[in-house]
Amino acid sequence: MRALLALTLLASPALGDGYAAFQSPTGTIHCVMSDGEGGTEARCDLQALSHDFTRPAGGCSFGWGQAFVINERGKGHLACEPETVMDRGNPILPCGSVVSMGGVSCVSARTGITCTNGSGNGFYIARTAWAARLF
Repeated sequence: MRALLALTLLASPALGDGYAAFQSPTGTIHCVMSDGEGGTEARCDLQALSHDFTRPAGGCSFGWGQAFVINERGKGHLACEPETVMDRGNPILPCGSVVSMGGVSCVSARTGITCTNGSGNGFYIARTAWAARLF
């Protein structure tokens, strides 16, 4: 497994070769990381839509402002997704812990979760839906 995972996640059933799922300590942010043919991707969903991103992209008829994505290359972006990755069965990623897979890392902090790639691009989403940032 290419993932370097926090000790608290190693025995979790939400992990597999090339796959990891976790949630913030508050349960308001849920994330999945997967390592596929197109490279590694991290996606985190907010329990509520982010008020910073309420105008959907053209052609998006699904949930918008809730799913944040970063790949090994490129900048963080919002995804137009019909389903959520929210799952109360996901293990909690304690504050200060990091999950890394391929060229993507996510860190849990008291204020939210930040996921970045090797170029420093990514996203930050806060435990409240009022703060989210793409970079």
